[in-house]
Amino acid sequence: MTGVDRIEIFGISGRGYHGVLESERVAGQDFSVDLILGVDRAGSRDSLADTVDYSVVAERAHAVLTGEPVDLIETVAERIVDVCRDLPGISFMEVAVHKPQAPIAVPFRDVVVRIRREFR
Repeated sequence: MTGVDRIEIFGISGRGYHGVLESERVAGQDFSVDLILGVDRAGSRDSLADTVDYSVVAERAHAVLTGEPVDLIETVAERIVDVCRDLPGISFMEVAVHKPQAPIAVPFRDVVVRIRREFR
């Protein structure tokens, strides 16, 4: 039997300095990330060695979120994928970057960029 399971991590959060406006780069703002990892039969052997260590994925995503500033949250999402690409066992990755304090002049709840990348 074959199949792809999912590991989901929601709400990784941190302060970042991403954005095109100087005020975003100086003051920073709170961002969060949701991740979905495609993994091959994660629980079939009950061994961490046979699945993805999601704590490593979360730490890497957090490091990008709070790390080197970029203009676009689309770039933040791509960088999160890039720093996780070398981890074995991931067949795809979906990343959602939330920017609830985006500089928008009308009332809104959140801005989210979602990407999905296949690893194989």
